[in-house]
Amino acid sequence: MPRVAIVGGCRTPFVRAGGVFSKYSFLDLGVHVTQALVRRLKLDPSSIEEFIFSTVLLDPRAPNFAREIILRSGLPLSIPAHAVSNNCISGLVSLNMLAEAIRAGRIKVGVGGGAESMSRPTLTLKPKAEAFFLALSRARSLGERLKILASYRLGFVLPVAPSPKEPSTGLSMGQHCELTAQEFGIERELQDRIALRSHKNAARAQESGILTEEIEPFAGVAKDNLIRSDSSIERLAALKPVFDRSPKGTLTAGNSSSLTDGASLVCLMAEDEARKQRREILGFLEACEYSAIAPADGLLMAPALALPKLLQRQGLSLASIDLFEIHEAFAAQVETNLRAWEKGWSKCPQITPIGRVPEEKINVNGGSIAIGHPFAATGGRLLLSAVQQLKRSGKKTAVISVCAAGAMACAMLVRRD
Repeated sequence: MPRVAIVGGCRTPFVRAGGVFSKYSFLDLGVHVTQALVRRLKLDPSSIEEFIFSTVLLDPRAPNFAREIILRSGLPLSIPAHAVSNNCISGLVSLNMLAEAIRAGRIKVGVGGGAESMSRPTLTLKPKAEAFFLALSRARSLGERLKILASYRLGFVLPVAPSPKEPSTGLSMGQHCELTAQEFGIERELQDRIALRSHKNAARAQESGILTEEIEPFAGVAKDNLIRSDSSIERLAALKPVFDRSPKGTLTAGNSSSLTDGASLVCLMAEDEARKQRREILGFLEACEYSAIAPADGLLMAPALALPKLLQRQGLSLASIDLFEIHEAFAAQVETNLRAWEKGWSKCPQITPIGRVPEEKINVNGGSIAIGHPFAATGGRLLLSAVQQLKRSGKKTAVISVCAAGAMACAMLVRRD
């Protein structure tokens, strides 16, 4: 099978939701990175054989939003486009779908990624209000309309924002993570130290220009705006818990990822096509594994299964991996998965412990706590970060681990020859 070459990518700055990108939709962000990628790589648009794009906060007005991005980007209308939505692993799912198509020989060039506008989620109505307006739209006579209008209530016009609660459990992601942190005994101070390291590493990468290599400026913004170079343990310790306000609560705004707007996109090619076009190959997307567990057991704990499964199937040891890009939904989530990888977890006896991941190999240029987490755009950012850091460091192998709502996870292996 052809090897899948990663030949380039880009992203917007990741910015705080409700701020500088608040007037732009996820489609606007997606169009921007699509046009920027073609321009950056000097890519012949007609060579793109498939486009797969993702978002999590869906808009029913654009059910195939991927195709909408093609239509708005000025790219050839002959490019097939597919929409994907799978919570925080959405971007990686998009890229893995392209990789599988390349390995199967169906395509040679594909572009994939994702975007999120958490500033502009689609609002809905309460079920009774939706039923009222649907009935009104279907009424055939004035009498029917008047009868339906008699049931109108003022509250019908009040919109409902997307719920942060997990449908199967009724708890938010943060509440679930609090429960898991308490189960594993993850101290508040440790969580704050993980968050501080994320900010310090990201600030150093931003100041050195490492992060700006990935970024295509948008709306006058040229860098991520959530990174806090002046963060300290003392400042983090002063923040109050937000998901469990009792004395047991440990998750704060400081040791959790923030609501973020942003987009990312990556171009993949069959190796022979990349060499034919004389492209620099940043790395190869070698393998991908998914996992899922019961949400009530630990909503963000599925990486405990995905990463060991990836290494075992590829015949790799933990020591053979040079870099780890671990999505930081919460500092506590990072530590609980690290402990499950190291020692196993009673709720998932099928986990084969793989050892402790060395801290110095994790998120060396910052993670989602510092840089931000626009759900569907995080996967592309992590992949770009991994291959670019392998290139800079002269190292060979990296893995990406991302947890997702619904108690799913994705682990991806990339290699640089």
